[in-house]
Amino acid sequence: MALITTGKKFIRELESSGSLGVYCPLEGGYEGRYQRRLRASGYTTFSLTARGLGDLSAYLMGIHGVRPAHLGKKNIGQEAMVGQVYFIPPIAGYQLENLPAKSKGLVLWMIEGFVLDLQEREYLVNLTQQEPRLKVVLELGGDRTFRWESLSKTLVAA
Repeated sequence: MALITTGKKFIRELESSGSLGVYCPLEGGYEGRYQRRLRASGYTTFSLTARGLGDLSAYLMGIHGVRPAHLGKKNIGQEAMVGQVYFIPPIAGYQLENLPAKSKGLVLWMIEGFVLDLQEREYLVNLTQQEPRLKVVLELGGDRTFRWESLSKTLVAA
């Protein structure tokens, strides 16, 4: 039964490959169970969406600038008409620097991973090889059962 599964095989394959592509039932619920099992086994999890990330290397591992929506307010003669640039620390880099001492590592759980192209998926695979404390779980679509495969195998299949 799927409800009694312990998730040990999932965690072992995530540790061995570094990144997994998962297919979840559309009614939901399974993602939270596997995230809870990852946290129980000593990992810190961070959930984010792949939609609208832009440059993955800048967003995850480098300081990058963003311009929030101006909401109709404009500064006259002070800055650019499109607004100020605010610099944000890297999401994964900041989380890795602030991991608890007992944590095995950081798991980035990214939803809506089907919007990423092959180069971006390949970057995630290479990133987990460069930074061994970082693991990536990328949701690639729906299925009748919760299943996963190595993210590098999804590159070959596509």
